[in-house]
Amino acid sequence: MTAESVRTDIDDRIWPGLAGVPTGPRARFLAAGADRLFRRAAGRLEIRVEYPDGSIIGAGDRRDILPRMIIRRPDAFAARLADGGLIGFGEAYMAGDWTAPDLAAVLATFAAGVETLVPRPLQRLRRLFVAAQPTGDLGTEQNARSNVSRHYDLSNELFELFLDETMTYSSGLFDGGPVGWHQLANAQRRKIDRLLDAAGVGPGTRLLEIGTGWGELCIRAAQRGATVRSVTLSTQQRALARRRVAEAGHADSVQIDLLDYRAVEGEYDAIVSVEMIEAVGHRFWETYFAALDRLLAPEGTVALQAITMAHDRMLATRDTYTWVHKYIFPGGCLPSTEAIEAVTSRHTTLRVRELTSMGGHYAETLRLWKERFAARSADVAALGFDETFRRMWLFYLAYSEAGFRSGYLDVQQIVLDRGTDPR
Repeated sequence: MTAESVRTDIDDRIWPGLAGVPTGPRARFLAAGADRLFRRAAGRLEIRVEYPDGSIIGAGDRRDILPRMIIRRPDAFAARLADGGLIGFGEAYMAGDWTAPDLAAVLATFAAGVETLVPRPLQRLRRLFVAAQPTGDLGTEQNARSNVSRHYDLSNELFELFLDETMTYSSGLFDGGPVGWHQLANAQRRKIDRLLDAAGVGPGTRLLEIGTGWGELCIRAAQRGATVRSVTLSTQQRALARRRVAEAGHADSVQIDLLDYRAVEGEYDAIVSVEMIEAVGHRFWETYFAALDRLLAPEGTVALQAITMAHDRMLATRDTYTWVHKYIFPGGCLPSTEAIEAVTSRHTTLRVRELTSMGGHYAETLRLWKERFAARSADVAALGFDETFRRMWLFYLAYSEAGFRSGYLDVQQIVLDRGTDPR
């Protein structure tokens, strides 16, 4: 390997394979092709890509005001791109092969132009060169706890550094106007209250929550007089959620179990689940909704919050192994609203009654998390997370923000029940 191909400051025990990049004649040939494809794609976007030799690529007339992507190590960047595609693109950022003053703006530009980045002939060959998700990451009962633990059990203290006082790790619902940090906690409460309202949660309601988070929804439901059962697969989340519930004075009306959704028993007047379906995996959507159908009382209501994507994109990418799968959320798959409606209508008695889009709110939520995380980088380091992790997490937050800001992703509040089907 050349000097440019090795990063001695990346711990190979933590980040196997990231310090080095592919070398040799074949790798150089593939890297040259990847470099040409990238330059061609970037040349059509409203972006400014800067290289060490002073060359600049970008389609905008005012390159001086466009989002800047700075290529620090062009050979390593091209090699990672050739070897790993979009996974390599993210790994190149983790390794410092490229940087950006406004990372989310750069990623949003690529997300907005995603349909044209790869020539159509190569798009047809996607399945031949894009890796499938490892079978060990699929959302089976055997794998689900490990998948959840790899993200949510990193450290409660890590999440406390960038989440607001409600410890809510999902999109807020803002009340208009410029969005700042001081508005986030109330935006999270507003989101939760809207879901509880949609599910008809009030005094005496038997509520099931699938995916506890750190307990804020349990607390707000209990404040309404509901009896709450919440299930999670994260040991650290359960510990902190139980403590927060007890401190709020609701330990007698809230039960939090370490349990897979498939193993839940009983009957509930309402079921609420916030951004948990993304971890289920498309092979198990039928199982997930069948569980909701089995657990819901005859006149009950389900209120979900789900990150979604366009149906055609979901179909094209649902089996693809991505950077997010490898480093952030193993085994996940974002549904489309069409997929949710199809699964529920074919395999359950549940029907979608209401869809409310909140994508712009998630872009702002993620921006606030990203800014908070970046500002507390020293505190993250003090918890034992190295620079590569910090770059990875910043990329994840910016990558997610870009998805919502560009419209590639959306987030929906979805209400389901068994009322008379108008069709």
